[in-house]
Amino acid sequence: MSLPPNPIPAGDIRDKLIIGLDVPSVEEARAIVARIGDAGTFYKIGYQLAYAGGFEFARELIGQGKKVFLDLKLHDIGNTVEEGVRSVARLGATFLTVHAYPQTMRAAVAGKAGSSLKILAVTVLTSYDNNDLVEAGYAPVTAAELVARRAGQARDLGIDGIVCAATEAERVRAIVGPDRLIVTPGIRPAGADAGDQKRVVTPAQGIRLGADHLVVARPIVKAADPRAVAEAIVRDIADVKA
Repeated sequence: MSLPPNPIPAGDIRDKLIIGLDVPSVEEARAIVARIGDAGTFYKIGYQLAYAGGFEFARELIGQGKKVFLDLKLHDIGNTVEEGVRSVARLGATFLTVHAYPQTMRAAVAGKAGSSLKILAVTVLTSYDNNDLVEAGYAPVTAAELVARRAGQARDLGIDGIVCAATEAERVRAIVGPDRLIVTPGIRPAGADAGDQKRVVTPAQGIRLGADHLVVARPIVKAADPRAVAEAIVRDIADVKA
């Protein structure tokens, strides 16, 4: 008879690292998780994997005692968002992202009611800079100003946490207070390629700037030894926290 998975200890330092499974198939994701083993406790599933069987794979990970962050960045009419969030809550995910528009955030808070799901609001994508905001029609607002405005709205609406670049974490913390989560993508170990991210920092810098969780994808999943990279990042986090 198979035994149930051992639960991840509360407050485990490994939970600070969220490994982004930015791969095209469940088979590839499953192989990466197996190679990482107990060095990884928290996984992010975004669009690419979610629409290729990732929702059922999320159930599989949760059944193994892992935590799952569904990075779906929901943004739609209120009722659609509310019911979508309710479905994700039933799945057992730990985190879910929505775009930080007030109507969307209100609907997400309503949809997660009575569950342990935490809603994270995406302020400004870390692939955006001020020029991208001008192109999108947000001028003369800068990325930093828009992050601050949306963080304040998220706080007031009862959102559990904020997704923002680590370079904005200190300012966001001052706005949302000590009880909200700050989750930062755009994390690259020293010497890693920045890729399409425009506002990047190292793992140690991210924690020092006030992030609660760091999202790292390509530097881990594309590594020759993904377990070793994950372990090195967790050591960096632990050194800062010590």
